[in-house]
Amino acid sequence: MVHDVSARTAEEAALACGCSVAQIVKSLVFVGSESETPLLLLVSGADRVDEPTVEREVGEGLRRADGRTVRELTGYAIGGVPPLGHETQMQTLMDRSLLDHPVVWAAAGTPHCVFAVAPADLLRACEARAAGLTA
Repeated sequence: MVHDVSARTAEEAALACGCSVAQIVKSLVFVGSESETPLLLLVSGADRVDEPTVEREVGEGLRRADGRTVRELTGYAIGGVPPLGHETQMQTLMDRSLLDHPVVWAAAGTPHCVFAVAPADLLRACEARAAGLTA
């Protein structure tokens, strides 16, 4: 779906899609503080990442990737990062709360494009692991 308005935030995307903010998938890139290994987190637009929980899940400290790093790793700018199809393959974790919805909406490469998908299909397509990532 292509929108005339920007969907840079979860709230804007939900309004444009006619869905709840909880059905918006945020694709967030983090980097291991020791290993420098990139990590993609798929979380609901209604939630915030609980970094200590994710750090325990992956076994090391994390830092949020800056805009330049996000573009280098994914090929996309922040605000349009899709959950798959990146320049660099990354370990991907998906918050379990997304599985509570019949359909979720994710960015499709620009802030003006999104796509709808069943969360279980997204989990498989991204070769992601479901985990508790939010507080």
